[in-house]
Amino acid sequence: MKLLKKIDLNSYPRKEHFEFFEQFDEPFFGLTVEIDCAKATQFCKEEKISFYQFYTFQILKAVNEVPELRHRIIDGEIFDMEEVHVSSTVLRDNKTFGFSKILYKSSFAEFAEGMKEETERVRNSSGLQLIPGQHDVIHYTATPWLHFTSISHARHFKFKDSIPKLAVGKAVEKEGKRMMPVSIHAHHALVDGYYVGLFYEKLSDYLHNPKT
Repeated sequence: MKLLKKIDLNSYPRKEHFEFFEQFDEPFFGLTVEIDCAKATQFCKEEKISFYQFYTFQILKAVNEVPELRHRIIDGEIFDMEEVHVSSTVLRDNKTFGFSKILYKSSFAEFAEGMKEETERVRNSSGLQLIPGQHDVIHYTATPWLHFTSISHARHFKFKDSIPKLAVGKAVEKEGKRMMPVSIHAHHALVDGYYVGLFYEKLSDYLHNPKT
């Protein structure tokens, strides 16, 4: 794990917000937004690439471009991670799942190759494949068989956690568009609605103007 820098709370513009929300039993807030992925779907078909790998790459790219989504609380202090990766669930043939760690790469081809290798590793393993102590990740899952309008996550409230949690659902046709639900839960001591909005703006742009 790499730490880019420790945030100086004395000069942190959200110091009061941090101290307020950090004390909450449930400091996470969540939003689900439907994003038109019609052009991205067509692009992936034409380029013969995995739509799942493509939108996961674009989601992680958007997360990394919003510094507040890279911030983590470690021992009561805020750190800006140099780069965040994906801790994703991987479904096995026996319908159990394990956790993976897929490294972010600025090149889609490199990211897709790493994602393929890590996915196969977890599929051929057993158990949860937990990696304790990770801060440089987002928690991520996809349900391409299920369209949703909201989602909640299992939480261990005694465990101090500040990692954003993202989920993607099944894309469906609506009024000539192909709408895909993307949910994010973020720690309010670190992230406000404005920054979540930036994430959705970036992701929408990447899926509406697809390129690798």
